[in-house]
Amino acid sequence: MNRFLLPVSVVGTVVGGTVLLKDYVAGGACPSKATIPGKTVIVTGANTGIGKQTALELAKRGGNIILACRDMEKCEEAAKNIRGETLNHRVRARHLDLASLKSIRKFARKIIEEEERVDILVNNAAVMRCPHWTTEDGFEMQFGVNHLGHFLLTNLLLDKLKASAPSRIINLSSLAHIAGHIDFDDLNWQKKTFDTKAAYCQSKLAVVLFTKELSRRLQGTGVTVNAVHPGVARTELGRHTHMHNSTFSSATLGPFFWLLFKSPQLAAQPSTYLAVAEELEGVSGKYFDGLREKTPAPEAEDEEVARRLWAESAHLVGLDMSCGSPGRGQSLPR
Repeated sequence: MNRFLLPVSVVGTVVGGTVLLKDYVAGGACPSKATIPGKTVIVTGANTGIGKQTALELAKRGGNIILACRDMEKCEEAAKNIRGETLNHRVRARHLDLASLKSIRKFARKIIEEEERVDILVNNAAVMRCPHWTTEDGFEMQFGVNHLGHFLLTNLLLDKLKASAPSRIINLSSLAHIAGHIDFDDLNWQKKTFDTKAAYCQSKLAVVLFTKELSRRLQGTGVTVNAVHPGVARTELGRHTHMHNSTFSSATLGPFFWLLFKSPQLAAQPSTYLAVAEELEGVSGKYFDGLREKTPAPEAEDEEVARRLWAESAHLVGLDMSCGSPGRGQSLPR
């Protein structure tokens, strides 16, 4: 009998250690127990993955949740599932296509007209490593959706957010931003050979720069904005990557994927934390890696780059910088 004790003990130690390591890598659950009854929350890209789980977490805390998605069939189904699981019937689906400036303006107008307040805006939707696609308005898809779409949406809702202060904006970026560079001579990848990875990294760097500049502009308004890397999660976001599509990679690297990749539920904890934590009231312009504040890449803290990117972005989406109202839009040539 005793000869089995050591092997069993070793196996138990290894299993226990692996689980603890996975919990450490995943970052754990949101430590805040704060609730948000009566607060209106908008989550973009909320029909699946991290966005859906973030909406679910905030619905559990009593929020009035608006799921903003391109695919309305999936969005309605997600809203129905969240209502059923949380028994919170204040969960609604609304159409928003971040690859269309027209759709963004239409969505913003409806929110402004129909909602008394907007307390929390979670800019979650994203595309990653897709082919060289362009948006309806001619922008490279990753830059157009991940940055420009949320840039316009946020600016159009700023008056509502200010009127609802204290309010919060959460921008989902990525650790990939550290490999990014803002190429002002070719933001839209029209001159150089397209690199889907570099385009993704540029878009996520743009999100952090947007966060920094927006925070500066919002000083004294009661509206805070922070960027967050939620962690690497096994979601539909990675559908264009080789690892996601490779049977060989999945089979051989499966144990590592299990250890390093978060579930959507765990990956939603950082966004939830930034949205509700009482200790983060007034905290703005920061970059979080999971639940912890971190220093972003040097270019992400370059104030001159942030200001220039803001001006370029406002021009591209047709934002009247003097009053924050939407203009006609300035599409780049296809």
